[in-house]
Amino acid sequence: MSRCSFVRVASLLRVFAMPAANSFCAFNFYGSETRQLAKARDEGRRLRLFGEIREGFFGAEMVHPRYRVISENEALPQALTPVYPATAGVSQNALRKLILPALAAADLGELLDARWCRKHALPAFADALQLLHAPPPGVPEAALQGRTHPAWQRIKFDEVLAQQLSLRRAYMARRQKGAPLLNGPGQLARQLLAALPFALTGAQQRVTAEIAADLAQAHPMQRLLQGDVGSGKTIVAALAACQAIEAGYQVAFMAPTEILAEQHYLKLCAWLEPLGIQIAWLTGSLRKAARQFMHLQAATSAQLIVGTHALIQDSVDFARLGLAIIDEQHRFGVAQRLELRKKGDAARPPHQLMMSATPIPRTLAMSYYADLDVSVLDELPPGRRPIKTKLIADSRRAEVIARVRGAVASGRQAYWVCPLIEESEKLQLQTAIDTHAALSAELDDLRIGLVHGRLKTDQKAATMAAFAAGELDVLVATTVIEVGVDVPNACLMVIEHAERFGLSQLHQLRGRVGRGVHDSVCVLLYQQALSWTARARLKIIFENSDGFEIARQDLHLRGPGEFVGSRQSGVPLLRYADLEVDSDLVELARKMAEHLLSHDPERARRHLARWLGSREELLKA
Repeated sequence: MSRCSFVRVASLLRVFAMPAANSFCAFNFYGSETRQLAKARDEGRRLRLFGEIREGFFGAEMVHPRYRVISENEALPQALTPVYPATAGVSQNALRKLILPALAAADLGELLDARWCRKHALPAFADALQLLHAPPPGVPEAALQGRTHPAWQRIKFDEVLAQQLSLRRAYMARRQKGAPLLNGPGQLARQLLAALPFALTGAQQRVTAEIAADLAQAHPMQRLLQGDVGSGKTIVAALAACQAIEAGYQVAFMAPTEILAEQHYLKLCAWLEPLGIQIAWLTGSLRKAARQFMHLQAATSAQLIVGTHALIQDSVDFARLGLAIIDEQHRFGVAQRLELRKKGDAARPPHQLMMSATPIPRTLAMSYYADLDVSVLDELPPGRRPIKTKLIADSRRAEVIARVRGAVASGRQAYWVCPLIEESEKLQLQTAIDTHAALSAELDDLRIGLVHGRLKTDQKAATMAAFAAGELDVLVATTVIEVGVDVPNACLMVIEHAERFGLSQLHQLRGRVGRGVHDSVCVLLYQQALSWTARARLKIIFENSDGFEIARQDLHLRGPGEFVGSRQSGVPLLRYADLEVDSDLVELARKMAEHLLSHDPERARRHLARWLGSREELLKA
């Protein structure tokens, strides 16, 4: 409004009884507001204002305050006004008009035992909701903002309880299904163990026994095998495959990339072919004739079929699938994992063993993998050398190149990892192709190879084979070497633009060295200036070598969203609970879920309906 119009509005407002300010001013009034204020003046009503009081032309005034027209004797509310997360075009008043009546009409009946709630300092569900939506003035604001108030604890507990109930119900439902009985005499596994040049660790023996017991059950195994980089998951999977094959069933072994699948294929061939086991190899890059032959093998005589996503194509049939093994399971979506299970008998689906080298903190595993049995390889094989980690700024690049030359001169090999294949306009990072060209020029007396995801399969395989055979001194690569690559003579890794990588990826890449008898070093080459988050990540990877501790700190640093997202299972993210802060609630909810499902399934059903509704279907994968 113009200044004159503003004065008239201010004059109009001065007739109202306002103890703190003489007037309020607004430089843009809607016509509806002007009419509302004029009507209030005519009726002798009051305004209740909220805003900052300043000294103005007419004395104390508020500029653009929030206001409400009230009756003559209307008392101040006895509860604080809720402020809800809003979006553009939706006002707080509109939200309150929708939420508060809905809250009043909702069924907030108590679903938990009142005495149990009092024992654990959890208020009644209805009381907790009412307090959070209309907190009395005496409630400490810090407790509400920090979600530490008992009312918040109740909401968070109920949310986690719904998640645990749903996952445990899915787990129990799976155990009602039939599955192949894989309980052979164990002769193949004993032959394999006798032929190995190493002995199993205590952790490998324990986990192997857990899996063997599962495979002998009449219900399908759903087990997640966690193990840090180099903990020996592949041999555990091979022993499980021996048990299934000896029982007369087939095994499918699926990996997310051709490089990783081929590494597994070559290792399994070396271990199992001498035992008379027929192994097939199936990837999308095979020529048509070879692919058709492998399809025939899978449908007839092959006992172990190793491959990539090609295993779940419609054209692939298995003769008698009894065990599906999925490596790096978090890289596959739910639909892909289910498709592999569907390749077996629908009435007796195959057992499933999922493996991951991405350590998952115990609290997160308890929460998001409550529908699975979890085995952990928490012991590295003897002889694994500790890896030294160095943080070096990109300005000292020449020193790093000199270190590479020194490593090769001593008879060792080196990796140089880059985050991109070719130049990006958005991320001006050193690329693998440019780095290969630059290193080839600076280290012209060394043999330098290049591998990345866009190379043809046979080119990648040839380059990797040459590096493994010692025919290349340095391998410049993208993150295609993140998992599955095992070259004991490689003792130096340089990771370009380390500040751009996640902690899990850095830990996986670092695990490519330290696999032989030589001291190994991982150089994290970073560009300045670092953001706070990048600095925190690099500090964590520099100070820790234990993958589970790195995962725990990563969870604390960035929350569970990315961990959970990697599962791709439709599990809704916890909106209120924090797995790092509320680990005690996760444990409490897990026990309560088991109690309700066993003793009061109707209350469990009602709790799930309250919190998840139809979304529970998403959790059944």
